[in-house]
Amino acid sequence: MSEEKVRREPHLSDSLISRLQQTLATCSQLIEGGDFSNSHELVTALVDFLTPISVSVVEEASNLDLEGTSFEILTEIDCFISSPSRNQEVIDALSFELPKVVCKFARASKRCSEIAERVVGHLVSRCSPREMLSILCEALSSPSEMFRAPCYFAPLIGGLAKVIILIQRRQFEQVKAAIPVILGVLKSVSLEGDEEDKDTEDIFQKAIAVADSIQAVCKKLEQKDKTKLCAILGMFVLQVMALVSIAMGHNSSSLLPIMLHLSYFLPFCGLSYEGLIAGPDVDKFTTICRDDGDDRMVYFSHVKHGGSLAVIWGYKSNETSTAADADFEAVKKELQMNQTKRWQAIGMLKHVFSSVDLSWELKGHALDFLLCIMDGCVHQEIQNDNMDHSTYMPTLYMALQAIELVIIYAPNAVLRKKSFDALKKVLADIPCSLRFDILKALIQTSESSSMIAILLDCVRREMYEEHSRSISVIGGVSEAEVKYSQCLSFWSAGVLELVELVLKPPNGGPPSLPEYSDAVLSALNLYRFVVIRESTGKTNYTGVLSKDTLQMAYNEWLLPLRTLVTGVVAENQQDHDHLASDTVCALNPIELVLYRCIELVEDNLKNA
Repeated sequence: MSEEKVRREPHLSDSLISRLQQTLATCSQLIEGGDFSNSHELVTALVDFLTPISVSVVEEASNLDLEGTSFEILTEIDCFISSPSRNQEVIDALSFELPKVVCKFARASKRCSEIAERVVGHLVSRCSPREMLSILCEALSSPSEMFRAPCYFAPLIGGLAKVIILIQRRQFEQVKAAIPVILGVLKSVSLEGDEEDKDTEDIFQKAIAVADSIQAVCKKLEQKDKTKLCAILGMFVLQVMALVSIAMGHNSSSLLPIMLHLSYFLPFCGLSYEGLIAGPDVDKFTTICRDDGDDRMVYFSHVKHGGSLAVIWGYKSNETSTAADADFEAVKKELQMNQTKRWQAIGMLKHVFSSVDLSWELKGHALDFLLCIMDGCVHQEIQNDNMDHSTYMPTLYMALQAIELVIIYAPNAVLRKKSFDALKKVLADIPCSLRFDILKALIQTSESSSMIAILLDCVRREMYEEHSRSISVIGGVSEAEVKYSQCLSFWSAGVLELVELVLKPPNGGPPSLPEYSDAVLSALNLYRFVVIRESTGKTNYTGVLSKDTLQMAYNEWLLPLRTLVTGVVAENQQDHDHLASDTVCALNPIELVLYRCIELVEDNLKNA
């Protein structure tokens, strides 16, 4: 029957069921009679007969007649397959095609999905587990775009959970083959699915059933294979934690029970909160999986996200930390006291902050966790002189970049403030001798005017605090007698390089206005601060008061900027729209600080 006719005449369900019964009966007779060639053609015909109906079910989701027809079709297939007297050869022949066929009808309704899963379960219980594992994996990998939905995949993944527990030989190899297929489906559902869809939650419950089965298999294996399979189970659980957080991250009430259930697997696999948040547990399992000779790490691309999220949920929920057999307070204290592990944790959290797929709510939880371990932490400027701090700087730099993304794109002021607080606390944890280099790198790579302005303000605050500390140290000695030392890491010529990055961009010409107004204003304020401090204290740590430097700043930074600002203001004053008015208002503070800088330079040039 054509697809169009199914749409036009859904009331013909009786004739459809009659034809289905006839096809199944004929197929059974041919197979029992040994006519496998014709029976294969009949199975193909059965698929061709049912496919248009399943397509109509998807295209006319609100058609109750089609839902009823789907229910009757699935019921008929279920009765046929579950019959105790059914010949095994018939079941085997149909098992190659029926899982895909019945799961397409699962999209019709919840009751249809339940029957589809029952049919898959009957096939699993009657057929070779190894054969069914391959069949189900192929069915998971092959649906057309129309059927790529959680309700299609869920019965198949539920079937795999039943198959895995039945495999008696080479369990490790069979599980290792199935895991990438399952994770590929879950990733697709996470990135494309509707988080409000209950079917999304259902498919992750099926994934948990798969984890339960793998755990049961682990208990039966010899130590070598058990170690490898536990590593794969641990990686699978962490990946699922990340994917379910992507899929359901805006709904904590639904997400928490799943994260709670997944947390029970962590101690079984030998995963601890400290090992997850500092990274060694993930690295250890990654090495085990790679050493097996078949690098499947592409399927575990979110395990570090999952490791971080596992610990974050332990921080948010006592139940979850209990399930993970973890003492969160002890973990927090260790991170606060151990700078190395704290930096490793910050490096792991960057995966959460930089993810475009995780919800802002989860990123807010991650910020709360980060602030929790940073509050009361022990800074180690001197205690670890033998430690090579520089090896951790690339990780901290990337983590700070990830926090910047939250500052820039967070949808509300509360989250932006939290992320800014986190940025300051992480910067404060970096030794002074390396902090300036980190800030310089962040400024050089930032494309956001507002972010550059924030970072330049951080530099100015660091310079102010260094200056204050140096004065308190020498107590009563004039500023001119303060010698340049490591305690003045920010008071160097490098600070003028930061000003130049903004006022005279590397690609030439003055900065773009009004687009870079925030950065320009912050750079001018930083320059003014340095000139005033150096001239007042009769010092020249930065070289800002040298005649050549003053002349260069005057001719190459300030005068070109004055020409630009006055030109843009004059041009916009001729217009009377809101945009022109906003531009003039944005440039007013720049004008004020710019002219003050010009006056300071002119005064110092007279005395140079």
